This record gives sequence, C-alpha cells and structure tokens, in this order.
Amino acid sequence: MLGPVSTDQMTAWVTIDLDAIAHNVAELSRRAGDASVMAVVKGDAYGHGLVPSARAALRGGADWLGVAQLSEALQLRAAGIDAPLLTWLHAPGVDFGPAIQQGIDIGVPAVWEIEQVAEAARAAGRTARVQLKADTGLARNGAYGKDWDLLRDAAARLQAEGAVEVVGIFTHFAYADAPEHPTVLQQQQLFAERVEDAERAGLRLQVRHMSNSAATLTTPSAAWDMVRPGLAVYGLSPVPQLGDPADFGLRPAMTVTARATVAKRVPAGQGVSYGHTYVTEHETTLIDVPMGYADGVPRHASNVGPVQVAGQRFTVAGRVCMDQFVVDVGDLPVEAGEQVVLLGPGDGGEPTAQDWADAAGTISYEIVTRMSTRLPRIYVGDSAGHEAGRPVG
Repeated sequence: MLGPVSTDQMTAWVTIDLDAIAHNVAELSRRAGDASVMAVVKGDAYGHGLVPSARAALRGGADWLGVAQLSEALQLRAAGIDAPLLTWLHAPGVDFGPAIQQGIDIGVPAVWEIEQVAEAARAAGRTARVQLKADTGLARNGAYGKDWDLLRDAAARLQAEGAVEVVGIFTHFAYADAPEHPTVLQQQQLFAERVEDAERAGLRLQVRHMSNSAATLTTPSAAWDMVRPGLAVYGLSPVPQLGDPADFGLRPAMTVTARATVAKRVPAGQGVSYGHTYVTEHETTLIDVPMGYADGVPRHASNVGPVQVAGQRFTVAGRVCMDQFVVDVGDLPVEAGEQVVLLGPGDGGEPTAQDWADAAGTISYEIVTRMSTRLPRIYVGDSAGHEAGRPVG
C-alpha cells in the first residue's frame, strides 16, 4: 500500500519508510568509496517488501541487487526492474532458463550447478552469466578446498565453449561482526588467492565481492569492487556492540503497530495468558494486542518483549500466543483501539528491532524478517510517491 493509507480498519500493520532505505544505501555507498553497492533484498527485503524496497535502494544509488532465491530474482524482473541482479542459492534440478533469458547472474558454488547452468544456456541459445562462490572459511555455501579447483576448471572450460561467461567471484564472512577476529583477515587473504587463481585460469572478472553489512561498515579493506550489504540497507546495525544505527548514519525503515482489541480491569492475583506465567500484583488494566507468533512476534519474547503504549514503555505480560499477546498497562487510561507500537526507529522512545532481539535472545535480522505477510505493508516517504500506480509486489 503506497501513499496515505487509513489504518482505521486494520488490527496491525507494518510501515516502511522508503526514503530511509534510499538514505541508507546512499550512506553505504559513501562508506564504500570506489566500490559499487549491491543492495541485498532477499527474504522479501528482510521483511520490508521486495519490489518497493528494491526500487528505493536503486534510487539511493545501489548499482546491483542481490537475492538468495531465483524466484525472488524473477519477481524483480517481472516488476520491470532491469538492474544488474545476482541470485546464489539453488538446488539441483532448478530451471535456469528464465534467469539466462532475463540476464540474471547466477552464483555457482559447485561443478554440478555450473554444468546445469551451461546445459540451460545451450538450450536457450544464450551465454549464461555466472559468478563463482568460493568458501573461504564459513563452511556453508561455496566451493571449498579441492572442490574450488574443480569448479575453476569447469568454469574455464565452459567459458571457452561459450556456454557461460564468468563475470565475478564472491565469498562470505564468518565473523564480520567481530572485525578484529583473526578469521576476518584470513578470509581476505584466501579470497585474494582465489581471485588470483581464477584470473590465472583466464577468467576475466568484472566484480569481486565479499563484504556484508558489517564488513562494509567496519572493514574497508575488504571492499574490493563491490560491497554487498543487507541489514544495513534497512537501517539496522549489524554490529550493535560497536554502534547503533545512528552511529553509522543509518535510519531504521520499519515500524510495527497494532490496535488493542480489549482493555479491561482485573484484580490482583489474576493469571494472564496460557499457563499463567504472569500474575498481576495489583488491580490493573490489561490490553489485548492482536499480534502473535503467526505474525512474527517471537514466542521467546513472552514476558520480556517491549512495547510502547501512549508514549510509555511496557512489557508483554504472559505468553505470546499465535494471534495475540497481553500487556499490563497498570492504571494507564486506555480503551480498545489504542495504538501499540512494537518497534520502530526509536526516535519517539518506542522499542527498536534491537530491543526486541535483546529481549528474545536473537538478532535484529530475525525480528524484522519474520514479520508475517498477513500484516499489511504501508509505504511512506517521498519515495512512495514514485511508486504510486505500480504494483506493490
């Protein structure tokens, strides 16, 4: 939903400031120096909405977009977004034909995948653009050890055939959020070796990249040709122990709001929600908030999740349920329909995604990404005006 929207008929919703996303990308680009910026918009743009967020990132100066799943890449192309685009997480049997036809770069971590990409390229009568994924120590997706040699050789052979064009090489940090950790330097050194190895094999690389949000902000030596921030695009700090968003010039883009369905007085000693894990100490007012773990509110936030009601901070009372949770607001004069802010930028004293992460024992990435699509997204900011008349996606 773009532009001015009434929330009178909504029980809960997510507001996304597209101007904040554009601002964050501009700041990340400034910090990246001569390196290009790939804005990572995987996972429905970390819960912010794939297509509107991608467009806002491009307006902010992103040169590339990155997604994990091929379906996400195809959705961006279907929305008319023709920016350079990389997708990197695929299983055997995926149909790479549409990606090849639509000029989407395919990240390949293994010989089986580059061979399947080449087969699809032959069938399409086009050369596929691929980027090689090297595992430099994360031990996750990517070619590791001798498997790298096999992937490099297969890539050189298939490029000579004309089935693929190897345009890039990339890797991912294990400890970028701890910039002094020895693996950060070790991975940079091994990546440099992999780059040299690929170039000796005749692969003419256009882009070399390894920096996620944390490395973009804290390890400029790893910028190479391009940085690949995700979380920071949405205004959250990937290194909260080193600084909050404002310390890095970032603006959180997401606000989550609900409207209380019930407000009632109960006596002291009243157990609240399943299992009565919270019991009132005094006569008090309870409000019922129509959001639960089906909406992305962590069940681990039972009795600890922070909210703001009428400008004051309170905590979830009792267990978070599938569709609702309760807040004890004491003697605060509230009625059904009262707005409850779960999280936002924090400028008005409301909890932040990091506050929820700390309370639930997780990371802010999970808090924003898990917000359910059954919560309507409302897009605001000057950038939202550019989206008027476009499908939200």
